[in-house]
Amino acid sequence: MGALDGKVAIVTGAGRGIGRGEALGLAREGAVVVVNDVDDPQPTIDAITAVGGKAFASDDDVASWDGARALVHRTIDELGSLDVLVNNAGILRDQMSFKMDEAAFDDVLRVHLKGHFAPTRFAAEHWRARAKEGDAVRAAVINTSSEAGLYGGTGQVNYVAAKAGIAAMTIALARELKNYGVTVNAIAPRARTRMTETVLGDFGAPPADGGFDEWDPENIGPTVAWLASDAAADVTGQVFVVFGGRLHLMEGWTMVGEIEQGERWTVDGIAARRQELFGDRRTGAPIMGFGR
Repeated sequence: MGALDGKVAIVTGAGRGIGRGEALGLAREGAVVVVNDVDDPQPTIDAITAVGGKAFASDDDVASWDGARALVHRTIDELGSLDVLVNNAGILRDQMSFKMDEAAFDDVLRVHLKGHFAPTRFAAEHWRARAKEGDAVRAAVINTSSEAGLYGGTGQVNYVAAKAGIAAMTIALARELKNYGVTVNAIAPRARTRMTETVLGDFGAPPADGGFDEWDPENIGPTVAWLASDAAADVTGQVFVVFGGRLHLMEGWTMVGEIEQGERWTVDGIAARRQELFGDRRTGAPIMGFGR
């Protein structure tokens, strides 16, 4: 018995990399998986079939309203239900801010941010309608943020903005959908993909001794399957960093310093109390949080 037996899942951007690993992870737990990718979903279909799973292909553009609607509606019409939506589709157009062109900015936000929201919008409409009809809905949305979005990265402000938006959108969606039986969580995965090849180089290569490959994108699948399962039915609005055998629960924008007075601030007044505000904390940009 799998944790997702009888459930129907959509995974966007599942043609390769992390999306393929997520689709395989869901299939291994018994879910029927709709593999969505605008390029070629077939290799993932074949991989799922090879492990005894069941999958269907979709090449809908989830960053368009019509494509997202078609994907969700076709899944429900042809498979009878939709229980899990994994939003993973994404692209990179890395450039420094002072060199970035409009297309690079717009394309990344469209594919990542709109490409996450659009399928969720139509899935949420379906689940809300079912809940209002009296059905006991148990559905899950798993979004894909990034540590770049949580900490800020360099040379990819478009990607950082999109991924930070996804983390914040996850919390908003969790609040909106909690009364309809839907959980919404996000992961920030670290894994070897075509988007990280130029960054990781040999650092992310499989270990020569055949030991545990912590950069293997299939490592991400079990966490996604857990979030989609009934075992995580009370977990919502959360963000997790997933890397190898590590799972970090993240919480952002917590107040870490405060000064207060009973009248309007002045420039000199703030300057005089900056040590009280910052304490021993850095006043420069935060350091990326890649430590254990």
